[in-house]
Amino acid sequence: MSFVKIWVHLVFSTKNRQPWLTKQTRYKLQQHIIENCREKEIFLQAINGYTDHIHCLVSLGKDQSISKVAHLIKGESSFWFNRQGFMDEVFGWQDDYFAVSVSESQLEAVANYIKNQEKHHAKKSFEAEVEEFAAAYGWHVVKA
Repeated sequence: MSFVKIWVHLVFSTKNRQPWLTKQTRYKLQQHIIENCREKEIFLQAINGYTDHIHCLVSLGKDQSISKVAHLIKGESSFWFNRQGFMDEVFGWQDDYFAVSVSESQLEAVANYIKNQEKHHAKKSFEAEVEEFAAAYGWHVVKA
């Protein structure tokens, strides 16, 4: 019997970081993503975001990869969002995403961080957050 327990903090932003996710549409989108993850057997521990991005805390199953999970969440949710007619423009996610592993000892802290996105972004922009992640994890941010 296989046993896999790999936690991933996954973050993806709207196309060109457009602030398309109003509080009302963001809540509906998150509820849809929760349902979609259940249907696709993606274990989603926490989800939240702000006007231009979404954070997910997921546990990968034995046959799942980060790219497969990101593709399933992003692709289906943008399709669903556009079918709802929330806006006149075509909604989409950026192609790239941010994903880092999370240790068991940090699960609660990461879940709380995700749950408090509105408070967090009242003090700090997504761009500043991305720069902090880049510095912490040692990768270079390419500015558009």
